Amino acid sequence: MSRPSDHIDSRPQTPQAGVVQPKLGVTGWLRWFWRQLTSMRTALFLLLMLAIASIPGSLVPQRTSDPNGVTQYFSDHPDLAPILDKLQAFDVYTSAWFSSIYLLLFISLIGCVIPRTKHHFQALRAKPPTTPARLARLSGFTTRDAPAQTDAATAITHARTVLKSSGYRVARFDSDTESSVSAERGYLRETGNLVFHAALVGVLVTVGFGGGYGFAGQRVLVEGQTFVNTLLAYDSFNPGRFFDDTTLDPYTLSLDDFSVSYEQRNLQAYGQPIDFTADVTVTPKGETSEPGVVKVNGPLRTNGTNIYLLGNGYAPTITVTAPDGTVVFSDSVPFLPQDANLTSLGIVKVPDGLAEQLGMIGFFYPTQDKMDTGANFSSYPDLEYPLLTLNVYTGDLGLDDGVPTSVYALTTDDLTQQTGGTTGVDSIELKPGASAELPNGLGAVSFVDTNPTASATGDFTQSVPRFASFDIHHDPTQIWLISFSALVLFGLFTGLLVPRRRVWVKATTRADGSVHLEYAGLARGDDPALEAAVTAVADRHLKLLKTHQPAVATPESPPKR
Repeated sequence: MSRPSDHIDSRPQTPQAGVVQPKLGVTGWLRWFWRQLTSMRTALFLLLMLAIASIPGSLVPQRTSDPNGVTQYFSDHPDLAPILDKLQAFDVYTSAWFSSIYLLLFISLIGCVIPRTKHHFQALRAKPPTTPARLARLSGFTTRDAPAQTDAATAITHARTVLKSSGYRVARFDSDTESSVSAERGYLRETGNLVFHAALVGVLVTVGFGGGYGFAGQRVLVEGQTFVNTLLAYDSFNPGRFFDDTTLDPYTLSLDDFSVSYEQRNLQAYGQPIDFTADVTVTPKGETSEPGVVKVNGPLRTNGTNIYLLGNGYAPTITVTAPDGTVVFSDSVPFLPQDANLTSLGIVKVPDGLAEQLGMIGFFYPTQDKMDTGANFSSYPDLEYPLLTLNVYTGDLGLDDGVPTSVYALTTDDLTQQTGGTTGVDSIELKPGASAELPNGLGAVSFVDTNPTASATGDFTQSVPRFASFDIHHDPTQIWLISFSALVLFGLFTGLLVPRRRVWVKATTRADGSVHLEYAGLARGDDPALEAAVTAVADRHLKLLKTHQPAVATPESPPKR
């Protein structure tokens, strides 16, 4: 059949007949950009980008958490490190590109939550929708016949009671020929979604801004030493961007004893540490001292800070004397463990008091043994047969140049080696309580035994002090972060587990006076339990109708004659 001449497809197609899109303009482009930014797809994409952007923070050391590692990275990779530094790879979490993704995600979530919250409140105040004309088209459709003597209005009244007792919001609709009730439930699902997104915004704000008021500091303490919670007393200190050092809560922390338990029964794990315990004493300003214990995964919480145990080792007490017997150096020097049996490396620097500046690189062996090559090693991490070896260097230690240097490293490029190596002079070997002369008549060095009485009987367990490394952390956002994280989980599970349903019950009066009941439901999204829920409503409704069915009067028997 041919089309009429005035049909649109019969008209000649000209450029003027096509659809002409209006120009968006500045306002239109801004509105389009805002809609794209606040869409769920964009929020998920930004979350993925944030996860990808955080990867460099785990691949290279960060200045905020490991400044010494950054310095070492520059030393190990002199060509690559400057390039990474320009890309802010050592400051990932404060970099411009990471902050941009973070802020865009923050804005996207806010722009997504606010309109949905407004719409949700309007939906909560609105009445359930009118009952559809054809319930047979909906899911879970089923029919019942009301008991005799039941009218449509009464049936719907009981249906309203059943639905309200099941947690539905209901609205009743009546006409001349039929009555119905419309019910809906599951708005808690949307509430959970909104709580989830709002709590996620709270997490972002807490981590991004609240964390700026905290700090993390590290301090190494040898048994018997005391730390005062002041800025200058930390070995390293990493404040948040909004941190004020006047907010430090003054208290002292003393390391009384550090003990380690080692496995001695299981030969497959012989010498493995079982438990680390740092017994400390905390004294808040103006208050009495309180004992405390710090363990691995068992921090001590005091004065607004959490004190964590990071590491431990031995701190041999070394004394250096001048030729005239004057003590020019005496301290318990922390030696850094190099293996599981605590073979440890330590540095001693003596810049004053001797004819030349003196530096020594020492190795400490808690249980000294020898390889076939004659090299020393430690065969067990506890103090069974301790030995200290020292290689002596003389020259300019570089301490007078005003450039900070690590106490755990000794640059030997401009120093003269006096013992060990190719010097032809044996390294100094000392047992607890022993002394040795320094080369070139510089003086003497001693390995102080802190428990000579026990050492005389072969018990060296207390002859060398131990040290512990503590991380002192203050985070004012912990309670907020836990609270928002709990809300995130609540919103997530609520949004996943609570179904959104609408159920209708319609009662129609037939010509013979009987009442026909129709039941149907509609779900938002996939709801495999919807049909069963509609059937359950129908069964309960019919049972209630039978229970409240009016009694039928029985005619009296005729009198007997």
